Amino acid sequence: MGRVNKEKIVDLMVLHRIWIETIGEKGEKLSVDEIDFRGIDLTEYPLDQAYMTACIFDGMNLSNKDMFASLMCSSTFRSTNLKNADFYKADVSYVDFTNANAQNARFAKSDCIETIFIKVDLTNAVLVNSLFDHSDFREATLQNVDVSGSYFEGVLLKGAKLTGIKGIEEANIKSINIGTPECPILLEGEKARQWFINRVKDG
Repeated sequence: MGRVNKEKIVDLMVLHRIWIETIGEKGEKLSVDEIDFRGIDLTEYPLDQAYMTACIFDGMNLSNKDMFASLMCSSTFRSTNLKNADFYKADVSYVDFTNANAQNARFAKSDCIETIFIKVDLTNAVLVNSLFDHSDFREATLQNVDVSGSYFEGVLLKGAKLTGIKGIEEANIKSINIGTPECPILLEGEKARQWFINRVKDG
């Protein structure tokens, strides 16, 4: 599918829109792999409930985009505008969001296994009831995010800006890595939670 031309991709997007509008009675659910969406205007096309694995969305403007329940594993959103984007119940495992603007985005009930959030601006983002398994938040801005009910294991936080975080007491923090992948410094259980709390207090 990686070499499909833009016209074909647009045709698939139209079919997906029809599929959503008719609740599956007409059209066809979008299912693509290794598609480069750069250069395609996605303004008119929904991206929710789709399968878009190993696709490229780098540098695009996807603000306010609804990606509810989509499977987007191994795709890239590097330096993408994702302000107010909605990844509710989406699977973004192994996705690279490096340098993205994800202010006010919603990652609720999302699967984020080894997801890369390096230098991502997540100010005011909703990160509730999600799975963060070895996700990488190094140098990310996590100001005023809500992590209530979320699960954290092996999450990288070196250099992350942690201010005004809500829901730490309600989060399941199994372990965090305050070092690097090469030289991990792992804190587990209550030590991990206390480190989190102390950093938030210190601003």
